[in-house]
Amino acid sequence: MESKLRIFSGSSNPKLAGQICRRLGVEPGQVKLSRFKSGEIYVHYEESIRNSDVFIVQSLSHPINELFVELLVMIDAAKRASARTVNIIMPYYGYARQERKSAPREPISAKMLADVLTTAGASRVVTIDLHAPAIQGFFNIPVDHLTALDLMTDYLKSKDIRNPVVVSPDAGRASMAEKLASGLDSPFAIMIKKRTAHNESSITHVIGDVAGHTPIIIEDLIDTGSTIINVVEALKERGAEDSFVCATHGLFSDDALERLDHPNIREVVTTDSIALPEIHSSRFKVLSVAPMLAQATQFIMEGGSIAALFKDRGI
Repeated sequence: MESKLRIFSGSSNPKLAGQICRRLGVEPGQVKLSRFKSGEIYVHYEESIRNSDVFIVQSLSHPINELFVELLVMIDAAKRASARTVNIIMPYYGYARQERKSAPREPISAKMLADVLTTAGASRVVTIDLHAPAIQGFFNIPVDHLTALDLMTDYLKSKDIRNPVVVSPDAGRASMAEKLASGLDSPFAIMIKKRTAHNESSITHVIGDVAGHTPIIIEDLIDTGSTIINVVEALKERGAEDSFVCATHGLFSDDALERLDHPNIREVVTTDSIALPEIHSSRFKVLSVAPMLAQATQFIMEGGSIAALFKDRGI
């Protein structure tokens, strides 16, 4: 790996950043992150990054607004230190659920985020399983949109699940559910839900046969877990077995971990795209995205197709 590569971690997920560095055989970059008494963010790169290709690892998890401003200050400091490029490894892209106007006088916050990152000086964004793939089009800089789908598929295959059916909890996840079902050679079903408020929904219909099957529910993220529990219980009422729940990003807000430790959930499979608290329940399985992100970084630095990271699923 060229010596011009420098990888720095924001406050959101230093453990993941360290794993990426180990995979690439480079030392984590030294950066000082601190706060003034007023709450203002201070950044100082403690090594020269002139003419370097800087990669900043920062997921926009809780506290999202604090971490976003920290990222912007890190980008600005890198640009002013004459970095050649400033590449953002953002496994979880926050505000992605606000990617369109569903009612008058609403913002499109995902677009605003893209504009601010670009204006601050980001050269490229690497992210995983966007809530809406069209968010890539909000940027006028390269976006490498990776997926944890193959990671999930390989793990689920190893479980040898009896009579599986892949379930999309809403129409928006149908494409991902279809790809996972293809990888597992299983049928899939779609839930139709009515959203009553943020983080609240009710299931109205199930399209597909789930009775006697073991559901594998696929989502891009889990926030409070309320929607997932509604899906699990609705499937159970329709004769399904206990469910597997898969989501790339585990936000796990409020008491989500306790809520998901549910008797009708066999396992919750997520990744380390977001730094997770210590989980004591054996019901949770965390897969690492570090190898994929390290390989993507290597391709960006040395040349190569990011498509080589995906199996042939039309992603």
